[in-house]
Amino acid sequence: MVKRVSRSTYHHGDLKSAVLLAAEKILERDGLQAVTLREVARTVGVSHTAPKNHFGDLTGLLTELAAVGYTKFAAALAEAVNSTSGNAGDRLRAMGSAYVVFARAHPKLFLLMFHSERLDMKRPSLLAAIDQSRQSLRTAVISMAEDRPMKPLQVAAKATASWALVHGLAMLLLDGRLKNTMASLPGVDVEIFLEAVLDAASAGD
Repeated sequence: MVKRVSRSTYHHGDLKSAVLLAAEKILERDGLQAVTLREVARTVGVSHTAPKNHFGDLTGLLTELAAVGYTKFAAALAEAVNSTSGNAGDRLRAMGSAYVVFARAHPKLFLLMFHSERLDMKRPSLLAAIDQSRQSLRTAVISMAEDRPMKPLQVAAKATASWALVHGLAMLLLDGRLKNTMASLPGVDVEIFLEAVLDAASAGD
């Protein structure tokens, strides 16, 4: 059960953050269908109309929650790239690993981030957060030009191919589509399998 936040534990200016935190906890615990303005307000300990002052409606709340997810996501990708001392290929692989790790650590938030039909895709905060995460990918790919020249088409193709690989792998893991594959590999955990997939994908670089 999500712990209710007492009214006395936050100031008025922190209500938005408290609501987003509660919404994320409900989302990860019970799924998207459980996230409602009324349930989030009950969890935070405010009137059921209070969240509307910051988010307008449920779409607004989910959109802001997705923006929070993308901001965390971008930070995780950037940290992975910046903490790797190897060449550009190593940095790209580190980012790919961080991508899948984030998805597994925050599965329902990750799925919400790509549930465009539930989000207001015109909301500035969401667009900015999405661009921030994409910039991390672009930066990692563009840095490969330091090792060898790449035309704009090659950069775009490499970025898209890298994204398709890690996003597809993340979705397969979250959907449980790789259970049989993993079961056929005794002694191999997801982290080892992920490294092998990234190694196989980069073998032709």
